[in-house]
Amino acid sequence: MVDLTVTLGDKLVLQNPILTASGTFGYGDEVPELVDVNQLGGLVTKSITRHPREGHPPPRIAETSAGMLNAIGLANIGVERFCNEKLPYLAELSTAAIVSIAGSSFEEYQEVMKIIEGRQPRIMGYEINISCPNVHDGGMEFGVSTYMTEELTRHLRELTARFLIVKLSPNVTAISDIAKAAEQGGADAISAINTVVGMGVDPRTGTFQLSTGIGGLSGPAIKPIALAAVYKVAQAVTIPVIGIGGIMTVGDVVAFVRAGAHAVQIGTANFRDPGIGIRLISELGSFLEELGVSRLSEIRGSAH
Repeated sequence: MVDLTVTLGDKLVLQNPILTASGTFGYGDEVPELVDVNQLGGLVTKSITRHPREGHPPPRIAETSAGMLNAIGLANIGVERFCNEKLPYLAELSTAAIVSIAGSSFEEYQEVMKIIEGRQPRIMGYEINISCPNVHDGGMEFGVSTYMTEELTRHLRELTARFLIVKLSPNVTAISDIAKAAEQGGADAISAINTVVGMGVDPRTGTFQLSTGIGGLSGPAIKPIALAAVYKVAQAVTIPVIGIGGIMTVGDVVAFVRAGAHAVQIGTANFRDPGIGIRLISELGSFLEELGVSRLSEIRGSAH
């Protein structure tokens, strides 16, 4: 039997390498009748900000020929409601619960983390979203700067001993440099990638497919971009890398591991099938057995 457990540094062990991506699985409590989230390697929540956000007006999702455009705008219930309504649920999970944090300023990121830490939550860690292309302030402003990435990570590192992941954008000149900055700031892992900047236009009316015009492209269309980013980052840092981007099949999962990922997050595919993560876990064991592989680490980084 293949051992699917994944060790991320010295702080976190996942029962398998399949996690949900932030913004594609809510807070994990929306589909209990469809998915047993405790079978997943981990659950990354929707990004939380200091105050509730309604997000952008519709239309904010549009299907493309090989993926999906979105401009959600970090819609969320705010950290106070999150602590009161969602932390108790997350505390009961046996899988790794990871809270995504977003903000428009250093102070907002810090305040959100302080409030959550003050509740002494039973969560495994945080994913810091510095890569959302769909908000006017914050996020990407940090994610395109090595200085701001390192400083933000360092400030947040001082606030928690929990596992700290920094989620990177592909919309930068050198993603490896941003990853190294996050590592130097104290990150425990890198997740890559967030969505690629994209746009859709109705050819008959000329109207944008998204209310914001420009949004983020996800799904199979960005998988080659994501694989290249994961490969570059894994070569540049010593901390674990979590791959994200267009993962639809077990073959995609293994390709990301071969590119250097320790684990992966399933994103857009959840909108089509919320149970895809559970299925991929089952298929991964069989796939690796066919390859004669007993542990994922045997093939990690083996792309050549």
